[in-house]
Amino acid sequence: MINTTIPDNKGSFKQPDIFGYYGKFGGAYIPEMLHRNVEELRDNYLKLMYEESFQKEFHALLKDYAGRPTPLFFAERLSEQYKTKIYLKREDLNHTGAHKINNAIGQVLLAQRLGKKRIIAETGAGQHGVATATVCALKGLECIVYMGEVDMERQQPNVARMEMLGAKVMPATSGSKTLKDATNEAIRDWINNPNNTHYVIGSVVGPHPYPDMVARFQSVISEEIKNQLPEKEGTTYPTRVMACVGGGSNAAGAFYHFLDDPSVQLIAVEAAGCGINSGMSAATTQLGKTGILHGSKSLVMQTTDGQVVEPHSISAGLDYPGIGPLHAHLYESGRAKFLSATDTDALKAAFNLARKEGIIPALESAHALAALEQLQFNQHEVTVICLSGRGDKDLSTYMKVMGNIKNV
Repeated sequence: MINTTIPDNKGSFKQPDIFGYYGKFGGAYIPEMLHRNVEELRDNYLKLMYEESFQKEFHALLKDYAGRPTPLFFAERLSEQYKTKIYLKREDLNHTGAHKINNAIGQVLLAQRLGKKRIIAETGAGQHGVATATVCALKGLECIVYMGEVDMERQQPNVARMEMLGAKVMPATSGSKTLKDATNEAIRDWINNPNNTHYVIGSVVGPHPYPDMVARFQSVISEEIKNQLPEKEGTTYPTRVMACVGGGSNAAGAFYHFLDDPSVQLIAVEAAGCGINSGMSAATTQLGKTGILHGSKSLVMQTTDGQVVEPHSISAGLDYPGIGPLHAHLYESGRAKFLSATDTDALKAAFNLARKEGIIPALESAHALAALEQLQFNQHEVTVICLSGRGDKDLSTYMKVMGNIKNV
């Protein structure tokens, strides 16, 4: 359905205030050189997003190009294992293999209407980079994707896809050479090219209006869950919705239309890496404190003097030292429950899903699956897990542990 009315979410968890804050988190902490671009976006994004022509093109591409709606799949054998009802929202079946295409389509259409000819993006696991390169190819726009050198090595298939699609993949060689550093490089590029360039941020992070804009584009996930669940279970509302969280775009999308209904439990799963207290983790809500990162105030893993701590996760998409301000607010307010899963937990969960349901998940999604071990269920509850991406990109990691799977 095409909605051409800007939603009024005043007093809702869904929408920040006029300054871009969710509670005390959010805002726009940006260099003077970026004020013009960010203000242009802030002043126009809602008006453009909800124009009838935009909505018509956006939904047509979601349907005919991305392949939406994605199925809501009843995982029978996984449900038997946990003695409850578990559904998987199959974002892995989108064109390009993840939920990232939803936001990429939306932002590229927005950039076109703002007259931008050059698109830049950052990527960790590579799925956002692939999605952005895909839509730029579709629309004939120049595309530059920044990616940490370490992530380029562990996500080679996605690097190849981006290059085949015509994007230029630029390695980030500073710091930990992962997602944080790719984001830094993309911001530098935007500062140097403020007039003709739009920065397609891939998650619900960055200066306002990015967290709100990305959440709105990804909200199609929860909108479809609400439309699909009545046929499956006779109800619009599940008992709980679960999703992995790095920056948090798939979780924001899966939670969005349930945020203001407290009967639905929201569970976000972060990457504990080698263990929360191991010094090699990305569990921001457990290890972080309020700080500024990449243009907004949120929870950030940092030292006592404010230096960002290098995160670690086996999953490139969760290897980030912060979370989006919406999620920081959901955590602090208690609206969402935040759990964490280690690298080993995620690997076990990935192989379990592969062998129980014939679905190989992305390592990011495997963290959400791993958290099932930490919950108590009854047979009448309905749990929806956002399966944010497919595991093709992670096969080299899976292959390394394949022979030792009994010990994973």
